[in-house]
Amino acid sequence: MKVLVVGSGGREHALAWKVAQSKRVSEVLVAPGNAGTARIEKGRNAAVAANDLEGLVELAKNEGVSLCVVGPEDPLCAGLADRMRAAGVKCFGPGADGARLEGSKVFSKEFLDRHRIPTADWRRFDRAGAAKSYLQSLGTWPQVVKADGLAAGKGVFVCADEKEACAVVDRIMEERAFGEAGGEVVIEEFLGGRELSLHVITDGRTLVLCEPVQDYKRVGDGDVGPNTGGMGVFSPTPFASQRLMRQIEQRVLLPTLHALQVEGIEYRGVIFVGLMVSDAGPRVLEYNCRFGDPETQALMRRMESDLVDYLEAAADGKLEAMDPPRWTPRHCVGVIGASEGYPGSYEKGHAIGGLEEAEDVEETVVFHAGTREDGGQILTDGGRVLCVTSLGKGVEEARERAYRAFDRITWSGKFARRDIGAPRAAFVAGRGTSPDSGEPDPLRAH
Repeated sequence: MKVLVVGSGGREHALAWKVAQSKRVSEVLVAPGNAGTARIEKGRNAAVAANDLEGLVELAKNEGVSLCVVGPEDPLCAGLADRMRAAGVKCFGPGADGARLEGSKVFSKEFLDRHRIPTADWRRFDRAGAAKSYLQSLGTWPQVVKADGLAAGKGVFVCADEKEACAVVDRIMEERAFGEAGGEVVIEEFLGGRELSLHVITDGRTLVLCEPVQDYKRVGDGDVGPNTGGMGVFSPTPFASQRLMRQIEQRVLLPTLHALQVEGIEYRGVIFVGLMVSDAGPRVLEYNCRFGDPETQALMRRMESDLVDYLEAAADGKLEAMDPPRWTPRHCVGVIGASEGYPGSYEKGHAIGGLEEAEDVEETVVFHAGTREDGGQILTDGGRVLCVTSLGKGVEEARERAYRAFDRITWSGKFARRDIGAPRAAFVAGRGTSPDSGEPDPLRAH
């Protein structure tokens, strides 16, 4: 079978890399892809943009694609999966109605409230003045301000005080830093605790739970600086006990599936749930309608089963017949290499060296994100450039390998967080200390 993967980032490279390992797959098309996806065994890039819905449907039909796997959220929210299915192309990804769980923070929060799924208290505003008046009335800080629409993972701000929060509202709603995504804002209570990322593959009736993952959103060591699309990841997470996972299943995952059915939303794809876990139990930070980035890179490294079987079963509505996927017990650490200036402005076009030397490190795979090839030379072409992933018997071995490999790669302006997978001593906001020593404690503040 021929599989089309839509997108150009590290998530899509990891998905295409894993799909290509299936004995059932003869070729993997990636549209538009990057310098890494072009070099995958069985892989080929197609020069069709991820937001060119008509072009992607025509590509799938002309190439005889058996399964389309949509990576980014933008084409899903625009209805690409609906169009693929209407054209007779099997597709892994929710339609536009299901993708609203990510496409609108307001819709998502209302959905959670309607179905009594635990989440942070919140308010919505469509006028900057009203939002700032509300912020000025608050006596508890920090608060979280979110742009309603899609903002490439950069539209969430944890604000320490009224002045900072009002400036964020102005940036989102008045300056329109995120375009139409800033037509409304959500202001919600700050949640402290342990942050956890869960991916659930579903056909709308059955849930297949993937291994839990911990990611790092802030740009700087110790969780400082602005939010990014993600600066690193590790899996498995030490605190995700069976008891906690059962609690999440009963309080969040099954109610979400039931809620989709009640609202008549046929959802065939992945639900990526961001959770904050505290003494009060798990609460939903956000829904995403696609695989996470860089979480996918760690999941694909640890997954031992044939990914294609699960993607196709979800697209066909036949997940009930599938056994749970198998996962390696080894740990994975993934380190993002970014361009100087990210998540703000940055330069492109710098030559990248040392990629082969990096993959000479034991159990290491480098996934490309913002790269392109020109005359045989691989160049930087984005803010997040690469994700260096390594496996190890424990997190320390995986971490040592990942950073050793990362340090062999060169380009002008390269930087990374140096604390991915390291033991963490405190909450981001300084609200407590880790009860664990010697293990990475994913204590996060939302």
